[in-house]
Amino acid sequence: MAQPKSIHYGAITAPIITEKSTILSEHNKVVFRVPLTASKPEIKEAIEALFNVNVEGVNTIVQKGKTKMFRGRKGRRSDVKKAIVTLREGQSIDVTTGL
Repeated sequence: MAQPKSIHYGAITAPIITEKSTILSEHNKVVFRVPLTASKPEIKEAIEALFNVNVEGVNTIVQKGKTKMFRGRKGRRSDVKKAIVTLREGQSIDVTTGL
């Protein structure tokens, strides 16, 4: 396993803890918020280095920001990129403990 470097901390922004991500965790999948510029190999390398687990696959989703009204003016939320990381059988990441 590779040693964690500062670039690995930049590839993962935060874990996403929702009802859907909790259901996915039963199937060895963990959901993270990542920068829009992060690629799948970068995400895989960062997860393996930071959490000492083996990653089988990474799927990414770009959620486009909604247009909302704020104090009578239109505003737009920023786009968000999510990574669904599939772990090898028998491995897990406890996102509630942090790094």
